[in-house]
Amino acid sequence: MPDKTLTSMIILVLVAIWGIRLFLHLAKRNIGKPEDFRYVNMRKRWGKHFARLKAYLNVFVLQGVLLLVVSMPILFTMTSSATNFYWWNSMGVIVWFIGFGFETIGDYELTQFKKDHRNQGKLLTTGVWSVTRNPNYFGEAFSWWGIFLISLNELRNLWGIIGPITITLLLLFVSGVPLLEKKYKNRPDFIDYASKTLKVVPFIEKKGL
Repeated sequence: MPDKTLTSMIILVLVAIWGIRLFLHLAKRNIGKPEDFRYVNMRKRWGKHFARLKAYLNVFVLQGVLLLVVSMPILFTMTSSATNFYWWNSMGVIVWFIGFGFETIGDYELTQFKKDHRNQGKLLTTGVWSVTRNPNYFGEAFSWWGIFLISLNELRNLWGIIGPITITLLLLFVSGVPLLEKKYKNRPDFIDYASKTLKVVPFIEKKGL
């Protein structure tokens, strides 16, 4: 099998696994449940006037554009003429599996935690949630850095770095961590948890809010 085909197939398989897992997780979590509180808050901010137009532009169109940007490493790989496979491409596979592991385990632990009625109103602080307050967001970003490393088999593909940078910035400063932690920031148990647990990146960040 030519290296180009191998590289393309690796990315195709990994992204398919990521997408299917995320779809099943979100479907199981959200079907038949109330609307996500973040979308509810958006509607409250926008008001009744032009709400549908704003929803279309801010949710669907904007997410479509961001999806295109984030998927740039995939696009570069699928249109590449390079036949090389370097050691950092192999490292990319390892990085992807680490990120996917954090995201999958984090979501699973949270799901199981919420199933126990005795945990209602409590915070999950064990498992991967003991090394980062946002293992799912860390895993998501880390997975896309892995995809970028896998795609990097010719110089032009360096432009694909825009993808992982974009998803990382979005999760850290826009739609991920800030919105979630804002919900809990005044709770004494969360303040205590934050003082002991890293915000996103395990082992290297500073603890605290």
